[in-house]
Amino acid sequence: MIRIEGLTKRFDDITAVENLDLEIRPGEVFGFLGPNGAGKTTTLRMLGALIKPTSGTAQVAGYRLGEDDQALRRNVGILTEAPGLYDRLSAARNLSFFAHMYGVDDVDGRVERYLKLLGLWERRSESVGTFSRGMRQKLAIARAMLHEPTVLLLDEPTTGLDPEAARLVREFIEGLRDEGRTIVLNTHNLDEADRLCDRIGVLNTRLLALDTPAALRREVFGRKVVFHLADLRPEFEATVANFPFVDAVESIDAKLVVTLDDPENQNPAIIAALVSAGAQLQFVGEIRQSLEEVYLRLMSKEGAEPERGDAP
Repeated sequence: MIRIEGLTKRFDDITAVENLDLEIRPGEVFGFLGPNGAGKTTTLRMLGALIKPTSGTAQVAGYRLGEDDQALRRNVGILTEAPGLYDRLSAARNLSFFAHMYGVDDVDGRVERYLKLLGLWERRSESVGTFSRGMRQKLAIARAMLHEPTVLLLDEPTTGLDPEAARLVREFIEGLRDEGRTIVLNTHNLDEADRLCDRIGVLNTRLLALDTPAALRREVFGRKVVFHLADLRPEFEATVANFPFVDAVESIDAKLVVTLDDPENQNPAIIAALVSAGAQLQFVGEIRQSLEEVYLRLMSKEGAEPERGDAP
């Protein structure tokens, strides 16, 4: 659905995005993570044919960037960091205006559908200038969906939303994925990215990492299994360390923390060996690293300063 080839954008002597190669699958929710100035917004604006790349190209929704830009814009929905709504118009009039611009057939029906989906129907007659930042954000998402595009580009879709509204937007995005739409989103909310995204690209001008959240955890930290014991004796650690598939083992209080590639198949052998050595196992669990920890580790390797706030 989206194929990016060598996409690069320079502003004077500053390189915002460098040689980006990426393929985003149909029906996938793909997330970009990265610090401020990493090129996330620039990438979305290029994919939406709002700015031209310095070099490279992309194919979005079947249209080639730089060749079919007008058709591309008609078939892609985009939420930018500055939505550009008309403050003096009501919410319904704003959407009606853009629906006419897109050539939507049933304008009134489409406006009603998305105002209701995003919880704004009761405020449809109020001027947008009176709306809170979160309400304006939801209205901008509704505008991006009016023509029901197959590809949706969202830049910080839950910024400024209270927890209830943010959950509504996340559920809305999940519903769009269930409909088979391809969604690319930039977010600083790592918990949100973990829950919503099928795959994640960590961007800092260049693409640093690309995979599913679970695979990124394994790649960066491995999988750590904790064996809780009634008591810990030195020979227990040596017993576990003897297995060739054990990457690392650490003793903490009455626990053994073991790094493995395939715990589901390797745990039984370790448990049998510990029991044979006289260990009394209380239970076995796995440490689940957060996506925030993965992100911070990748940024520290790159030498980038992670941004701070409710997420890095």
